[in-house]
Amino acid sequence: MASTLSMLLCISVLLLGLCSAEDPFAFYDFEVSYITASPLGVEQQVIAVNGKFPGPVINVTTNYNVVVNVKNKLDEELLMHWSGVQQRKSSWQDGVLGTNCPIPAKWNWTYQFQVKDQIGSFFYFPSLNFQRAAGGYGGFTINNRVIIPIPFDTPDGDITILIGDWYTRNHTALRKSLEDGKELGMPDGVLINGKGPYRYNNSLVPDGIDYETITVHPGKTYRIRVSNVGISTSLNFRIQSHNLLLAESEGSYTVQQNYTSLDIHVGQSYSFLLTTDQNASSDYYIVASARFENETLWQRVTGVAILKYTNSKGKAHGPLPDPPNDEYDKTFSMNQARSIRWNVTASGARPNPQGSFRYGSINVTELYVLRNKPPIKINGKQRTTLNEISFSNPKTPIRLADQFKLKGVYKLDFPTKPLTGSPKMDTSVINGTYRGFMEIILQNNHTKVQTYHLSGYAFFVVGMDYGEWTENSRGTYNKWDGIARSTIQVYPGAWTAILISLDNVGVWNLRTENLDSWYRGQETYIRVVNPEATNKTELQMPDNALFCGALQKMQKPQDVTSLATSIKGNTSKLSFTVLLLLLISTMLSV
Repeated sequence: MASTLSMLLCISVLLLGLCSAEDPFAFYDFEVSYITASPLGVEQQVIAVNGKFPGPVINVTTNYNVVVNVKNKLDEELLMHWSGVQQRKSSWQDGVLGTNCPIPAKWNWTYQFQVKDQIGSFFYFPSLNFQRAAGGYGGFTINNRVIIPIPFDTPDGDITILIGDWYTRNHTALRKSLEDGKELGMPDGVLINGKGPYRYNNSLVPDGIDYETITVHPGKTYRIRVSNVGISTSLNFRIQSHNLLLAESEGSYTVQQNYTSLDIHVGQSYSFLLTTDQNASSDYYIVASARFENETLWQRVTGVAILKYTNSKGKAHGPLPDPPNDEYDKTFSMNQARSIRWNVTASGARPNPQGSFRYGSINVTELYVLRNKPPIKINGKQRTTLNEISFSNPKTPIRLADQFKLKGVYKLDFPTKPLTGSPKMDTSVINGTYRGFMEIILQNNHTKVQTYHLSGYAFFVVGMDYGEWTENSRGTYNKWDGIARSTIQVYPGAWTAILISLDNVGVWNLRTENLDSWYRGQETYIRVVNPEATNKTELQMPDNALFCGALQKMQKPQDVTSLATSIKGNTSKLSFTVLLLLLISTMLSV
């Protein structure tokens, strides 16, 4: 009976075309809805996934096909974005306005993409309407295949930690403040895994707040994956009396170095190896505290969780472990960032692809110097800019406009250097050359740290320094083991240089991760098109694509079978599989 059952299950799955021996599928159902929670002791509306805040961790392996059916139970449109997860050949699944029409309220839509040749620590979040400020996020882990070695002993456990600044006002109130030309002001706290601070100080932390506790066994090594999912605050992460051995960042193994603490900027992800080698005389503090802010004012918004050994003899007590003492040293954090290096001897998702890519010897074909400034009024509204352009999202997504050859939706005229004259709003896009090698200089003329993210790619971080970038700055570049990642910080009054190999066809979002600046227009897209029409370098538009803007009339009413039909678009296979499953059920009942 067991062998017959297994055979029938295999037949049904293969008929659907959902898996193969090489590339399995992983299925997730996400119901995105509002719940009431009190992470800082104040009841508020938050966005949950499957009733949980934060949402579940997506945990898959290299080359898996990931299918996520998203049910939008919000009262507004929704898109889910997979931050740092490269949708190879398919920007259709990226979940940002430039590539996808939003999922209407009360609808569901199924994402399907492959985590091709990737490993690492990432996260997902809702990308529209300032919704990330209300939650809706969760971890995204991509593991190595068993046949590919990792550059450290297999850890005894894997722990996801999501840190971020938090407001007790809901996301609609926060975005209205921005639309009214106001700043958000100081956050009300820092959350760790959706929970407020442990009461380490009775005068700073009110009683009754639920805090996160992470339980570990003594004498073990754990992989700790930490992502800053907040709005706009750089955070310093540390664990009392423990070293953090940095091992990976956003899909790249790093040279392993110990840190007592590490600055994690908005949108960034790291994984550390944590050895539980202390005597467990008490529990230990896990701390996420604001960086580059007035410490006296910001003490009350420090995030504190508890690391608890199974043989712990008491509660954590005493002062929190100290943050970096660099008030008068502008270079401390930058030097720490420069110390993060690529492990060029490690295998990645494939045997040793990290060290085999000699990025420093490739000729640059395109150079863009992108400068941001503090918010400025454009057409009566406070807006943010790159090269004096504040991005205006088109009603018809760029990728959809290309598919149907619509004219006038966007312009391929994004300036290669800052414009002179008055800032303007525009839908101006970078025209990338397929298989070109692009150098981008991110110049931060704001007074706050800005973090930049590029969808669809891992770029090489080759340099950063204070002052204005010049051609001579290339003499300081790291051309050998600069880390490859998707999100990088740029310090105030400083620049960061990145290199990108444009081998992923599609329309890819380049933006600040600081949610307030992003919402006000500090973004653009890089459009990469293969000129060879017969070369299959991009996946076709999915069968379940949504239509909006100039193509709104093409949108059909919501189809209740959209999950099944979107996977392969073949209802006859689905029907036959249903019959097989009914047969299996009958056999089991006999």
